[in-house]
Amino acid sequence: MALHPTILLILTGLTGVHSVITLSTVSVKAGDSITIPCLYDSKYKDNVKYLCGGKDWNSCSYLVKTDKPDTSGKFSITDYKSQRIFIVTIKHELNDMDTDFWCIVEIDYGKDDGALFHLSVTSGLPGLYVEKQEISGFIGDSITISCYHSTAGEMSWCKLGRSCVTGQWGAIDGTNVTIDSKVHNVYLVSMSGLMKESSGWYFCNKEPLKMPVHVTVTEKTTTTLATTKWITGGQTHHRSMSLIICLSLLVIVLLALFIWFMLKKHKENKSETAAITTVTAEAEVTYCDVKHQIKPSAKAEAQDTDVTYSM
Repeated sequence: MALHPTILLILTGLTGVHSVITLSTVSVKAGDSITIPCLYDSKYKDNVKYLCGGKDWNSCSYLVKTDKPDTSGKFSITDYKSQRIFIVTIKHELNDMDTDFWCIVEIDYGKDDGALFHLSVTSGLPGLYVEKQEISGFIGDSITISCYHSTAGEMSWCKLGRSCVTGQWGAIDGTNVTIDSKVHNVYLVSMSGLMKESSGWYFCNKEPLKMPVHVTVTEKTTTTLATTKWITGGQTHHRSMSLIICLSLLVIVLLALFIWFMLKKHKENKSETAAITTVTAEAEVTYCDVKHQIKPSAKAEAQDTDVTYSM
């Protein structure tokens, strides 16, 4: 049997009965920032949305509007029309005076529509918190969210405006959810088999506290995908990137060997050229013997001529 919307809101700790839904109580540490999602009906897609401060609807103060940004920088608001959600962020300087706020849709001809949320501001660690409110994953993969808490009791994991998983396992919009409570003061929420539809705002739910978390699921790109697929015998196999790395290393080694071989060849050619030059130079040298002749003097020649021999 389907639950009446009002009953569902009560069970999940949401506020808003008709057209605007948000979380009832969110724990936050003084001085920190917090982002709150506000889900609205599709008929309000083009309406102005705003954040109002104060417990009383009739006397709350305008803080920031989608058509009028906050000049103080303390508040911001963004409308995601395709998702029918606008988020409000309250930045830093939170104290125990910042407790009650309204997510409101402005109605041109009629009473504005909105939902109240309460901030439980603490000086120490919040009663329920996460390390970060934004987490992302890829289609087909898994993600894990750590929901830290300081009180005993069962916790559930919910999607804003949808359903919850209570206990150890379940599913939300076709995505498998498991909750591990073995670690002291930590609930480990795992979402596996992620799909594009798994994107959206979720929250850790531990009564009476809530902690919103935004999940973004995208497709893997070729640069992100760490495997190469091919078909063999009708079966799909995955080739690890290690094969590509090995081939790259092989190419580098072969290139290094080629460079080494060329340098060695160049060195050998250079040595051979030097040897040929030396031999050629030696072959062109001509050797000759030089004999010195002593020419007799004129007097000696005369004496030899004038000598007479007689018997």
